Amino acid sequence: MQTAHEFFLHGLSDIMDGEKQLVEALGKNAESASNPQLKKAFEQHKTQTEKQVERLQQVFESLGEEPESDVECKGIKGLVEEGEGFKSADPSPDIADIEAAVGASKIERYEIAEYEALIRLARMMKHTEATRLLQRNLKEEQETLRKIEALGKKLRPDDMGMEAMEEEESRGARKKGGRRAA
Repeated sequence: MQTAHEFFLHGLSDIMDGEKQLVEALGKNAESASNPQLKKAFEQHKTQTEKQVERLQQVFESLGEEPESDVECKGIKGLVEEGEGFKSADPSPDIADIEAAVGASKIERYEIAEYEALIRLARMMKHTEATRLLQRNLKEEQETLRKIEALGKKLRPDDMGMEAMEEEESRGARKKGGRRAA
């Protein structure tokens, strides 16, 4: 890779692969979500991501280029695998939903960084149509991040797992109280 154009095409190919991976992952997340709002958010995001893939294809067309077929977005792949690995630990449905929201937030931040970098390159090379299309994807990613974080704040675990700790603290306070009385 010797030119900014080659680097730009590689970055476009990378994010396109990442978006395609997300279409599949979002479908799985929608199926496994127990919270109806989260399920709906994943379904809507899947539809939005499919449109983003189409826009990326339009970016390639505007440049008279094709995506590199051998590029794998390892960043998105790793984040998706992290979420799948968590699910294999068989968490309770409420905890799985919270982790899915956190994972979605991580992925959105990754995508935002990718799109911002691609937009900078597109502007430098005066690719106006590519810039416009990438900015639309970026705006959607930013909106999705705000929505998923707002939804994530509403999700609460059913079991905080604090009972044993609270009981121990209570015993400790009684012991201290008993010594003071003596």
